[in-house]
Amino acid sequence: MLQRSIKVLLLDTDTTFVDGLRQGLSDGYEGALDIEWVGELGQGLARLTQGDLDVVLLSLDLPDSEGMVTFDRAYAFAPEVPIIIIADEADEDTAISAVQAGAQDYLVKGESGPALLVRALRHAIERHRRFSALRSLSLIDDLTGLYNRRGFTDLGEQYLKLARRSGRGVTMVYVDVDRFKAINDSFGHHVGDRALLKVADILRFAFRRSDIIARLGGDEFGVLALEAADESAELLVERLRDRVVDFNRSSAEPFELSLSIGMAHHDEDPRVRLEDLIVEADAAMYREKRDKQPSAIRPR
Repeated sequence: MLQRSIKVLLLDTDTTFVDGLRQGLSDGYEGALDIEWVGELGQGLARLTQGDLDVVLLSLDLPDSEGMVTFDRAYAFAPEVPIIIIADEADEDTAISAVQAGAQDYLVKGESGPALLVRALRHAIERHRRFSALRSLSLIDDLTGLYNRRGFTDLGEQYLKLARRSGRGVTMVYVDVDRFKAINDSFGHHVGDRALLKVADILRFAFRRSDIIARLGGDEFGVLALEAADESAELLVERLRDRVVDFNRSSAEPFELSLSIGMAHHDEDPRVRLEDLIVEADAAMYREKRDKQPSAIRPR
């Protein structure tokens, strides 16, 4: 029986190593290997956002990123993809830190022949698949498929650590569905569930794949986003509002969506805590909700 192709993303600058690795992996694996190579982290992150990868082989020292920040950024962009660190020399402290942070393995160049690499790839993919399946049972909201509050808290703490290490700002967005009880009362709970699903879809489209999006409970949602060079916190919220307008313009649902949105943004503050961001964004959201005039659900 033919084995399906394993799609590998390789991030490294040593072209001699890359060529040897390509040949060694191809010779050591019975099935097909699809190996993509990039030499900078920025290129790798762009590829990760496209999805459809089975595993990442990552050098921590790249032209645009060095050390554990390299892993943290790659992991934040695609936590669902297993990452194997490939290092120039053994460093036990770094190896332990990498595995504790979520890396599947830590291999040293020159000590990892084709057979070991192939075995490491297979084991990394399988371990990550099992871990993700078990973890998702407790971290994923059953209705929307977004993270639940526990998942948001767990991953949010990792995000803040990444923000501190990389010196990047972080934005917390708190979202509440206006008049959600009226939607349930007017059209039934099954339509209310559909409304929550539509909000989840809007959030997925409005924010990046690397952002943490969660249903925090009931009709409340949260998003934690790392600062990007080409995006401000205000732009993120504006994009979300535009998505809601687009939905109401084109949807055939019997309700119109209205969201109250609060935002908290902090630049490179090592003292900021996730709970502080949530409280601040939640307060901003309630101020916006309070300022809105009450109105009835308008059927289409």
